[in-house]
Formats: sequence, structure tokens, C-alpha cells
Amino acid sequence: MNVWSPFPGGGRAQVGRLAPRKPSLAGLTIGVLDNSKPNASVLLHRVAELLAQKTGAAGVRGWRKPGASRPAEMIDDIAKSAHVVLTGSAD
Repeated sequence: MNVWSPFPGGGRAQVGRLAPRKPSLAGLTIGVLDNSKPNASVLLHRVAELLAQKTGAAGVRGWRKPGASRPAEMIDDIAKSAHVVLTGSAD
């Protein structure tokens, strides 16, 4: 995966190792991290609900950041409570 830095003179950014994919979502909790962008909650929760229905996931749990540019201070709670997480939405 190539990730490009948005900062001046950026170029290609350093990327850490990606988490391994889960072989199945059956019985797992899908997390949703809403970044507070318009319609992000509606879109991400609907996708998570459909994914849970299709895969037999145990359920969906959501968190909301106070703003898109703010850090996710609840990251430890998310890591403890969800097996996989959907996030990201742009204008």
C-alpha cells in the first residue's frame, strides 16, 4: 500500500504493518468510529449493520470523535470492545 504525506515536501509516508485480516466476522463485534463529518454516522453505521447481517457478526458498536481533525481519545476502549473497525468519511 502506498500512502502519500499531505505535508509540504511530503512524498511517500512511512506505513506501519497492517493488521492481519480476520478469516471471518461471524461472532465478532464491528466497531464504527464516526469522525463527525456530515453523514458519516449514517453511512458507516448502515454499512456496518449490513455487513453484520451478511456475515453473522455479533453486533455493531459505535463511537464518535468530537471533530474530524481531533484525535480519537477513546482508542483504547475501541481496541478492547471491537474486533474490526470501520472509519473514515470525506466531504
